[in-house]
Amino acid sequence: MSLKQKNILVVMVDQLAPAFLPIHGHPLVKTPHLSALAARGVVFDSAYCNSPLCSPSRTAFMTGCLPSRTGGYDNASEFRADLPTFAHYLRRLNYRTILAGKMHFCGPDQMHGFEERLTTDIYPADYGWTPDWDHPEDRPSWYHNMSSVTDAGLCIRTNQIDFDEEVVFSAERAIYDHVRSRDQRPFLMVASLTHPHDPFAITPEFWDLYPHAAIDMPRVAATDVTLDPHTARIRHVCAMDEVTLTDEQIRNARHAYYGAISFCDKNLGVLLGSLEKTGIADDTIVVFLGDHGEMLGERGLWYKMSFFEGACRVPLIVSAPGSIEPRRVAAPVSLIDLLPTLVELAGGDPADGLAGPIDGHSLVPYLDGHDGPAGVIGEYLAEGAIAPLVMIRRGRHKFIHAPGDPDQLYDIEADPDERINCADDTAQAETMAAFRAEVARRWNLEALDHAVRDSQHRRRLVDAALMTGTTKPWDYQPFKDATKQYMRNTMDLDDLEAMSRFPRAKP
Repeated sequence: MSLKQKNILVVMVDQLAPAFLPIHGHPLVKTPHLSALAARGVVFDSAYCNSPLCSPSRTAFMTGCLPSRTGGYDNASEFRADLPTFAHYLRRLNYRTILAGKMHFCGPDQMHGFEERLTTDIYPADYGWTPDWDHPEDRPSWYHNMSSVTDAGLCIRTNQIDFDEEVVFSAERAIYDHVRSRDQRPFLMVASLTHPHDPFAITPEFWDLYPHAAIDMPRVAATDVTLDPHTARIRHVCAMDEVTLTDEQIRNARHAYYGAISFCDKNLGVLLGSLEKTGIADDTIVVFLGDHGEMLGERGLWYKMSFFEGACRVPLIVSAPGSIEPRRVAAPVSLIDLLPTLVELAGGDPADGLAGPIDGHSLVPYLDGHDGPAGVIGEYLAEGAIAPLVMIRRGRHKFIHAPGDPDQLYDIEADPDERINCADDTAQAETMAAFRAEVARRWNLEALDHAVRDSQHRRRLVDAALMTGTTKPWDYQPFKDATKQYMRNTMDLDDLEAMSRFPRAKP
């Protein structure tokens, strides 16, 4: 692929399972802007996150590394400032790097290579959400419960709507500011929405897109499958066993979730429209992706935190008009592959230009129409686990292993709903032996278990100390210099008006 340095717009959404998108076969959900983007781009049909939880997934996405390498274990793990991200690499390649929205950075560094950050985050940056593997029986009060489902339905405003509208307004304005500026660099912009993440509440504009009676119900009930130990722990940590949901509550939650997907699609359209209006659409690569999925009642489960398809598969589309031919890719890939991909698309060489080892591989061969690296490695080291939970997806099989739990093996092609655990099937003995040997080669799970627990111990102590007395929060504070906005006496009025108008007035 021959690409000059193009702008790169990454649009990220939160907790969007591909199964609920029309580009992946859903018959009801409406996403005209996303469907149009997919029609002119490369759609990855088997893209996965590497850890099915917000912060660990995003750290893996930005660094190209698994949580075991970075220490990004859970939603309160510090994202270390010395970890190179794709924003660092592209900034060195002369990109103007801009972030708007949620990335769930924990710790004092709230930039991680971005030159500009336009909004604060919706989630806290401290250690307050640190899990406790030493006391799995204690359900943390700050974690998910079932109110997102029992209270699902219509709303006028929510915290998340406020946040996402600010994100899109800021990102759209930054695109206009960029084309009006004298900055000749291409930009890398990440615009990250928090929808369709629960709570499941949406406004009438998007609720009314769907007839309530037409909302489909989960295909697989909890009673249709065997309850594995990790699922039982997830049910406990999210208080799923404390309520009995009615069909109407389930339908309300799914209805609101579909509406939230359409809300995201509308905002994607705003950002894509700004590229068109400014004349830079043909010079901009667009990447659309999610951080993890959403079970939405399948198997009686909600939210994420597992390696079932609904929780760990993500949407992934890459579009570059005139440079990338539309196609679909069936091979399994994952979010750690995005760092080397973005570096290569920006003109860098991921083969020898990185500061240290990464776990991902560039997807550019797929964008060129060739075969590329296939296979996904996953790690879950957060709430609901009591030991490292690891996953390998290769070919048609998915293997899930955690010390102390029975192994799980699913044939994704023959059994896409993962109803049948064939780990004990004698016909799969050779496959199981190969996966178990690979786990033994890849991980020292005992050492990883100790590292996770040690991190939890340190963070809980530090958090208790920092919350005593005067607190100094790490949450990002967006700064705007009002003395340089709009009209000020330090600027020549004619120059200001000429520079701020787009397109420029003809002399």
